[in-house]
Amino acid sequence: MTEIPAVLPFYEEEHEEFRGLAREFVAREVAPHYARWDAEHLIPRSLWTAAGGAGLLGLAVPEEHGGMGLTDYRFRAVLDEELVGQGALGVALALHLNDDWVLPHLLAHGTGEQQRRWLPRILTGELVTSVAWTEPGAGSDLRGVRTRAVRDGEEWVLNGQKTFIGNGISGDAALVLARTDGRTDRAGEDGLSLFLVHRTDSPGYEVGKQLDKMGVRASDTAELFFEDVRVPHAHLIGAEGGGLRQIQELLPQGRLAVAVAASAVARSTLESTLRYTRERTAFGSRVLDFQHSRFELAELTVEVEVTEAYVQRAVHSFNAGTLDLIGASKAKYWASERAKAVTDRCLQLHGGYGYILDYPVAQAYLASRLLTIFGGTSEILRETIGRDLASDG
Repeated sequence: MTEIPAVLPFYEEEHEEFRGLAREFVAREVAPHYARWDAEHLIPRSLWTAAGGAGLLGLAVPEEHGGMGLTDYRFRAVLDEELVGQGALGVALALHLNDDWVLPHLLAHGTGEQQRRWLPRILTGELVTSVAWTEPGAGSDLRGVRTRAVRDGEEWVLNGQKTFIGNGISGDAALVLARTDGRTDRAGEDGLSLFLVHRTDSPGYEVGKQLDKMGVRASDTAELFFEDVRVPHAHLIGAEGGGLRQIQELLPQGRLAVAVAASAVARSTLESTLRYTRERTAFGSRVLDFQHSRFELAELTVEVEVTEAYVQRAVHSFNAGTLDLIGASKAKYWASERAKAVTDRCLQLHGGYGYILDYPVAQAYLASRLLTIFGGTSEILRETIGRDLASDG
């Protein structure tokens, strides 16, 4: 009989050493407090400074700015797995917003002065950032953004409203997408620009109400309002009018981040369900001993392993510099939809206990529902992938 060739391990020794650091940090600084943060809908600043002190923020920041220059995305995957394993997806999401949605723009398009000023503060947790792109009338459709920035000498005057902004309350600065072409119709390719707008230095920058989410509540989400906010021209990130192109260029990393988180949620939920079905009895037998349970868990195990392999391939492509928007969209679509399906079926195997928030499966069920929306809805991703298929014809 021909054996299936062995697959090389995804992680290497250095990643497992990093895992030890991350696991110890999560056990000490996150797990004992996470339920309270979830109830309060807010992660304290002390967590950010502790994470900075442990070297868990801004992993890709180069050594010249005080970082470790860890561009291998497997290190971020390890951190996700450890956070998700403790049910702390809210912390994972908050860190992703900083490291996978804002930081790449500073690394790729920030000036030397911008990098010297902001990267060291991101590393220490002194500067927490958010991504202010979405608006009440413009979610995945960024060309519909109505927030405007008008040049006035060496400043820009910013007016508009943003919504669904993670780290919106706890954040010190927001990466704001705004119209800079002076037009009122849908934005063209050169109609939008990105600015890093600092809250304390910007009168007119107001945080609206905190949005009460159904899950992942420890990661705060809010509305932001900008009324005649004066933003220094030196806070323009990249070229004027280059906002859309920069987002499209760096979006693969953001979508990969969601795929990695989704894969970790699916794996963690499956493992907790296996433990539950081994321990829980019904009609005199373990739940795992019923054929239906075994069949369900067999299917779920294969789904989780296939998802892990697919996401790991995307991570390798990212590390090699070959992961494009289509590849990242495929990974994010598949992993997030599988996480949603896996957590749903695992919840069913818990019976009534699956509906109780004290059980990890209930929290995972709520968290996974976000993953098919955040970073591009599954509908948008299917359209993105479908258009690419049509263009190849």
